[in-house]
Amino acid sequence: MDAPRTSHTGISIQVSLSGYSFKVQEGGEVRSSGWLGPDRIFTTPEFQRRYDEVDIALLTPKCTLVPDSFFRPDAVRSTLADVVSLDEADAVGYVRLPELGAVLLFSNTVGESLSRVLSQTVLTASGAQAPVLPEMYYILKALPACEDYNKVVASWRDGWLHLAVAQGKSLLLANVFPSPDFTTAEYYLFLVLKRLQLNPEVSTVCFRTPLSPEAEMSLYRYFKAVVQL
Repeated sequence: MDAPRTSHTGISIQVSLSGYSFKVQEGGEVRSSGWLGPDRIFTTPEFQRRYDEVDIALLTPKCTLVPDSFFRPDAVRSTLADVVSLDEADAVGYVRLPELGAVLLFSNTVGESLSRVLSQTVLTASGAQAPVLPEMYYILKALPACEDYNKVVASWRDGWLHLAVAQGKSLLLANVFPSPDFTTAEYYLFLVLKRLQLNPEVSTVCFRTPLSPEAEMSLYRYFKAVVQL
């Protein structure tokens, strides 16, 4: 007889064109992988087991947030195409965020196949596949994890800064900015805070993607604290 399960297990995977990273939660502990190349996907031991909870986030820049009152399921493509560049063959989808009274529209068609492979490989305890959702969805879900009144959550990888900013329970911004290097990502980060009249010196910035030591130290020059979620 199998031993009874005594602790919740979970894995959170982030995927982009250049590779992936993951965090495993088990027994109150969290293990992070750092950023890995796609060649290691079939030899990663953490992907050879099942988890109570599996989250797969794709860092797609093709997303936008709309209020519930403006959402129409039959207009997802046209609404998304108004703000991002879509090819005719791009698949589109949406996911609701009831706590924000909004719906996130997105396309996962960004030229990678890792997210689909991971969804088929890393299964839940029941054997179900986890949906692949945009990184922005998980960024918005992570806002309550920021203990400060000013909440800043970001991810950066492969030329895109994904950023959400809130004050208390009020969402002020959710957007993706073209950032070919981390210096450009910082520029957009500070530009957003300036326009929202938020002082980084009294704010904590939370990053979901792994930060290099150089990037982390650069952020520490301006922010009260830097947290890796």
